[in-house]
Amino acid sequence: MREILEDFQKGKLSINQCENLLKSNEIMELNNVAKLDINRKARTGFPEAILAETKDYDDLLLIINGFFKNSHDDKLLITRLSNERYLKLKEDISYLKSDGLFLNYNKKAKILIIKKDNEKPKVNYNYKVGIITAGTSDIPIAEESKVILEESGVSVLTSYDIGVAGIHRLFPNLAEMIKENVKILIVCAGMEGALPSVIAGLVDIPIIAVPTSIGYGVGQGGITALNAMLQSCAPGMSVVNIDNGFGAAVNALTILNTFDKK
Repeated sequence: MREILEDFQKGKLSINQCENLLKSNEIMELNNVAKLDINRKARTGFPEAILAETKDYDDLLLIINGFFKNSHDDKLLITRLSNERYLKLKEDISYLKSDGLFLNYNKKAKILIIKKDNEKPKVNYNYKVGIITAGTSDIPIAEESKVILEESGVSVLTSYDIGVAGIHRLFPNLAEMIKENVKILIVCAGMEGALPSVIAGLVDIPIIAVPTSIGYGVGQGGITALNAMLQSCAPGMSVVNIDNGFGAAVNALTILNTFDKK
């Protein structure tokens, strides 16, 4: 970017040429397989993330190789990566370690983080996020949110398996989070998806509701939980897609980032 701007300043490029070069530098195409945003972190404050679940393995490998060959970012997130695929991938990209890159895989969250610095991010304890699940089956989605937030330097408090089926478990755990001054709550629930609405009626901070695909009968696949959360009459609650722990975390980060700009 600096080189392009310097050439523009020297009169070597017209304003239209400069604009086109900057645009083309933003996106890299890999054999018509994927278009990577190689400057996403600089623009949005959050690194590029690749959804592995629906991608052909060879394409996934091509994307990873191309990213670190061309990107200026120092971190790549691979989401929804099964343990089986990770073990294979770890062997096929082992050469990255010789380039000073580190591979950190969270089996429960199914997230692989490839980065140039293996030190843990500096935690900002002023901005805490609470993550709550209705049941233990919702934990993998919650862990996806947790990994993303902690990798971004956010302090995370968790409380799992405190759903409405045993509502007495909720109040002391929720009270402790409010006492710790959490700024946002991410609430994951399947089945009838009632927990986020209950919590939204008790607190004065943003609630990010995550419907999960845990359920059976009419609740199968998370559709009932999603509809219940969208239909909630409790104010101050936003809803992400089914099983979208990643999206909930990025939503929370976006809100937190606005605090820094005030």
